[in-house]
Amino acid sequence: MPTTKPRAQKAARSAEKKRLRNRSVRSAIKTYITKTERLISSRQLESAQLSLTVAIRALDKAVNKGVIHSNKAARHKSRLMKKLNQALSSNS
Repeated sequence: MPTTKPRAQKAARSAEKKRLRNRSVRSAIKTYITKTERLISSRQLESAQLSLTVAIRALDKAVNKGVIHSNKAARHKSRLMKKLNQALSSNS
C-alpha cells in the first residue's frame, strides 16, 4: 500500500495506462486467433498457415510484454496447431 496520497495517485495513473495498453494487445490476440480458426474451418489452409504465424508472433510478443502468461500462449498455440494439422491431414 502506498504510504502517501501522491504515490497512490501515481500508481493509479500508471495502472490505468497499463490496463489500456494490455486491453488492446489482448483484443488483437483474440482477433488473430478468431481469424485463424475461421480460415481453418472454411478450408482456406494456405491462408490459415500464414494467419497462424501472425497469431503465434502476437502471442509471443504478448508474453514478452507480460500481458498474458506463457502457459496461456502455449495453450492457444497448441490448440491452433492441432486444428490446422487435423484439417491438413483430412484434406490430403
